[in-house]
Amino acid sequence: MSIKAVVFDAYGTLYEIQSVAEITEDAFPGYGEIITQIWRIKQLEYTWLRSLMRRYQDFSAVTRDSLAYTLRLLGLAYEGEAFERVIEKYLDLDLYPDAAAALAALKPRKLAILSNGSPDMLNALVRNSGLDRLLDATISVDAKKVFKPSPEAYTLIGETFGTRPDEVLFVSSNPWDVAGAKSFGLNVAWIERVTPEAMALACVENELVAPLTMYKAIRTQMDELGFAPDHRVRALSELPTVA
Repeated sequence: MSIKAVVFDAYGTLYEIQSVAEITEDAFPGYGEIITQIWRIKQLEYTWLRSLMRRYQDFSAVTRDSLAYTLRLLGLAYEGEAFERVIEKYLDLDLYPDAAAALAALKPRKLAILSNGSPDMLNALVRNSGLDRLLDATISVDAKKVFKPSPEAYTLIGETFGTRPDEVLFVSSNPWDVAGAKSFGLNVAWIERVTPEAMALACVENELVAPLTMYKAIRTQMDELGFAPDHRVRALSELPTVA
């Protein structure tokens, strides 16, 4: 089947979530790494909890609430200026080095982002990174008021491009997103940036498991949900060989 559109997750797939660590460390010296990991874990949990409770708030609100939770949990007092400075980084996350070239190589297929991010967050992020020159659409789940991996979120791809699920390659580094997209019927490529072998070795070689290692253990390994990706690649640059 010919692939007519390649659709990417944003956070963790095209954009390096861990690039917030430098600013969290600057704002809260000695706590940057643990803030970054707990913040992301709670951010994802809040999207799933709000979807299940049918109490949707957009990703901007979820991101703020999960950071507030993290700072309270760690007993860190903060001023509004420091909080806003950390939040603002989500509008200017670092691109993975091979992202722009990978997207350019996938033309003339239609290219898009489908993300849990709110429209304002995504539009600023895409513009600041220069991907607005390569993407045909930036799609936010806000249009459905439910977060991925809800099936309703993935319907936005067909509504945008007029494609069937089997005409789309969906790309994500997040295992929960891979499972959701595959369950919906999309062709799926998983960016497997951390292998199980590397993860196991990191745990064995360290007497204490660092926050980043723990984060990778629970967020970068394929989940046991009964859905496997069609393609496993180690980097975005490998996508043109499978699309």
